Amino acid sequence: MRKKIVVIGSGFAGLTSASYLAKQGHQVTLLEKNDQVGGRCRKWETEGFTFDMGPSWYWMPEVFENFFKDFGYKVSDFYELLRLDPAYRIYFTNNEQIDIPASLDELVNEFEKREKGSGAKLRAFLKDAEYKYHTAMSDYVKRLSDSIFEFVEPRLIIKSFQLSLFSSLRKAVRKEFKNPLLVSLLEFPVLFLGSTPDNTPAMYSMMNYADLVKGTWFPKKGMVQISDAFASVAKSQGVTILLNKAVTHIRVENSKTVGVEVGDEFYEADIVVAGSDYHFTEQTLLDKKHRVYDEKYWESRTMSPSSLLYYVGINTKLKEVLHHNLFFDEDFEQHAVEIYKEPKWPSKPLFYLCVSSKSDPTCAPEGYENLFFLIPLAPGLEDSEALRETYFQTMTKRLKEKSGIDINEHIVVKRSFAMNDFEKDYNSYKGNAYGLANTLLQTAFLKPKIKSKKVKNLFYTGQLTVPGPGVPPAIISGQIVAGEIEKMLKLSQL
Repeated sequence: MRKKIVVIGSGFAGLTSASYLAKQGHQVTLLEKNDQVGGRCRKWETEGFTFDMGPSWYWMPEVFENFFKDFGYKVSDFYELLRLDPAYRIYFTNNEQIDIPASLDELVNEFEKREKGSGAKLRAFLKDAEYKYHTAMSDYVKRLSDSIFEFVEPRLIIKSFQLSLFSSLRKAVRKEFKNPLLVSLLEFPVLFLGSTPDNTPAMYSMMNYADLVKGTWFPKKGMVQISDAFASVAKSQGVTILLNKAVTHIRVENSKTVGVEVGDEFYEADIVVAGSDYHFTEQTLLDKKHRVYDEKYWESRTMSPSSLLYYVGINTKLKEVLHHNLFFDEDFEQHAVEIYKEPKWPSKPLFYLCVSSKSDPTCAPEGYENLFFLIPLAPGLEDSEALRETYFQTMTKRLKEKSGIDINEHIVVKRSFAMNDFEKDYNSYKGNAYGLANTLLQTAFLKPKIKSKKVKNLFYTGQLTVPGPGVPPAIISGQIVAGEIEKMLKLSQL
């Protein structure tokens, strides 16, 4: 039976769910509050520079490939992928650095040089991570996770222990490796999951497999090519995408959604899928009696970090950096404490620098570079231009130490983005950047539910529900909700 479905938000989860629902034969309208599709995966263009405003890492390429395949397309129909080699560089204290090669054999040799015996241990560690990756992707990640009973079967209970779901990533890494540089290298990917290694299940060593084996990729002309491609797929299935449509209310009658309001406009809907921020959707778009989670619940959640971002164009080349650069030349533990345990602007922040013009010169005018800086921050902090500028100068000073160039003398364009902007542009709870942290107590069935318990035909998708933060998980979240709606509609016809 063909239904009218409204999807709120055009992030990857929203675009994915809309595409699959339209493929099922439904009339799908997608409403986006901003003037571009993609949610956080937008672009800023100015004076010949193109900046990806959000995601900048392309991991787990098969998730993208499988999405396009489901609609009769290939990745190459939309954008050209480059595998980065080296994948990225990590700067440590004492002027030490590691470039991460695309070749596993080269990486094994790099480990062996720094810690005798660690090369063989790395192969074994990554073999275990590969098992976790494929098991999680096949048996866990695409589950609705509505109840613990989905996981109460002998096969999955056994696999939960095999996946080290109940121990920490830090324990798993430090059991095998002692060199602090190698430890940092293996622990860093969980930063994309919004938590610390000691509070992240060891199952997520699968991210090391995604990183070090499956590789780091880049779509030429920027990450925005992906969100544009997803929008093209959605339109090919008949999805109507409307921009500058900020939903103001979800109308509910007799415990069922009947549509959404955009100011004075009304869009009728048999089903609503909220790809918008979960907290904002419940606390702002729904009347109080229809909310499942109250403010106390959200206050008790461990959120992923927010971020201070800077988009900077300079009129010179930076020879001493790569496409992806991680500045771990300060104390990781202290920065983590200042995000999760004693929230405040960090005393000596770690930061990330992306220079995508290294891989694609079209991202900047000839002879110029586009720079994307990121400092992870505790969500909900005071945000001001003065604070932002202070931390920008901290980053440029440390970059000068590595590159020999003070970029302040070469800036052509400059824009910052932090907590206040995440709240304004994405209605992001406390200005968080990635969603809920993937801690053990916020994994699978312990996340906010995809199906509303109080409103029939209201569903949620995206980084605040299953499976979690990141672009590939957002795509999978959209697939899960579309599949659940299909099952619900089939059952209703029995």
